[in-house]
Amino acid sequence: MVGFFISKTPWTRFGRLMPWIMFSTPFAIISYFLIWFVPDISTGQVMWYLVFYCAFQTLVTCFHVPYSALTMFISREQSERDSATAYRMTVEVLGTVLGTAIQGQIVGKVDTPCIESPFFFSLTNSSVAMEELNMTHDTESLTDTRNAYMIAAGVIGGLYILCALILLLGVKEKRESSELQSDEPVSFLQGLKLVMNHGPYIKLIAGFLFTSLAFMLLEGNFALFCTYTLGFRNEFQNILLAIMLSATLTIPFWQWFLTRFGKKTAVYMGISSAIPFLIVVVVVDSNLFVTYVVAVAAGISVAAAFLLPWSMLPDVIDDFKLQHPNSHGHEAIFFSFYVFFTKFTAGVSLGISTLSLDFAGYQTRGCSQPDQVNFTLKMLVSAVPVGLILLSLLLFKLYPIDEEKRRKNKKALQDLREESNSSSESDNTELASIV
Repeated sequence: MVGFFISKTPWTRFGRLMPWIMFSTPFAIISYFLIWFVPDISTGQVMWYLVFYCAFQTLVTCFHVPYSALTMFISREQSERDSATAYRMTVEVLGTVLGTAIQGQIVGKVDTPCIESPFFFSLTNSSVAMEELNMTHDTESLTDTRNAYMIAAGVIGGLYILCALILLLGVKEKRESSELQSDEPVSFLQGLKLVMNHGPYIKLIAGFLFTSLAFMLLEGNFALFCTYTLGFRNEFQNILLAIMLSATLTIPFWQWFLTRFGKKTAVYMGISSAIPFLIVVVVVDSNLFVTYVVAVAAGISVAAAFLLPWSMLPDVIDDFKLQHPNSHGHEAIFFSFYVFFTKFTAGVSLGISTLSLDFAGYQTRGCSQPDQVNFTLKMLVSAVPVGLILLSLLLFKLYPIDEEKRRKNKKALQDLREESNSSSESDNTELASIV
């Protein structure tokens, strides 16, 4: 819906996409801060968090869709758009690193000891035991934890404002870089049908879906895996930072690789490179050095998963323009579905992880976990992601736009624009002669 509304937004002196970024930013920051605020109410806390979490996700979508679609409105050249995508993904991953480091360091300073449960391995009594132990938890420590999360939220909110200002002041949306006006008004359903009937887009987004789910399962459960299965309770924040730093530093490499060997080859090499390391980390006995090696290798593959599908999307849009030369202004719809599936896979990943760990008998803040939980964590960070990666590679194999197709599309679009420009010039000349 956001993509469709953006495509129908009239052009302003700030552009078509920038007003969405401008007006969503302050409300998104307020909603994010209120997510971490604990209201002093006896009932309705669940509704409080539900309302502000949904509001935050909606406002972030109103920011992320136009922000992503800007790639199509700053240049017509494929190489320049690929470069812009690489810079964008590098900064996004760097932002994730900063957010992880800031929140981890601020919250990590608060002492939140694990809970020893005498009934730990008795699954029938575990919930009762945990409830009794939670009742005796140090209230002062809980207050410090709340304050730490709010401080972290304030700092991250400040970074959000700074990044939004840099974007608004530093990027100029070019109207002439894309045909922003449609020849005929297109309804939401018509635009949706056009986009979703485009074969290359369906294959690309399907591969993107399973790739995202694989790495979100890995990232979402790797901290628990390091803490309980490997026993590195005091190292997991550094291990997560190693993953994200590795991803940040290797995005430029994958940008060079795709320009040298092609995007499909880069997808196969980049995403599949994590498979042997994901197998090793669960087969080899607990070893901190091996864990860091796996974290760095996973970061290299995460960089490919971040960059390459987003880099391939502009090629799909160019192919769509050639097949539908009289239908313009659908770029935001293409990007909005990418954002939608990112959020969708995050929700699916969270649901799978929560249900699986709950079924296995996971104990919140426990000092250790049952063997069933350790086995489940191994599956969630190794077997399941590997299977999803293999499935995504099969789907990417069906993706039809290779380097030869990209070159043909580029030449065809240039010919189409030249023909359109010459037609406009002849119309102007004819009008002037009549006058």
